[in-house]
Amino acid sequence: MSAIARLSVSPRLAMAAWRNTARPATVQATSLLHTTTAKQDIDSAAKFIGAGAATVGVAGSGAGIGSVFGSLIIGYARNPSLKQQLFSYAILGFALSEAMGLFCLMMAFLLLFAF
Repeated sequence: MSAIARLSVSPRLAMAAWRNTARPATVQATSLLHTTTAKQDIDSAAKFIGAGAATVGVAGSGAGIGSVFGSLIIGYARNPSLKQQLFSYAILGFALSEAMGLFCLMMAFLLLFAF
């Protein structure tokens, strides 16, 4: 279907197309980018919900760190001669778990302030 046939089907579309040809391109571009306050409220609510969901990983990081050091205590109690090796593994586990928590927090801040 051609554009002329579509415009002739609906008088409202024909009138809107006629009004858009009379305006300069910059006015058309700004009218297309205009959002209502309801849309802005929905966008900000979605942003806050996404940031809240991203911070759930920080709680997982805390649980992971507790698990790592709990396992360190159990391992040291079972075999005290491996103290240094167990501690180095525990520090590695702590660093990886903390990094995941910080990545989740970074994503939450990105959602809040970058978008």
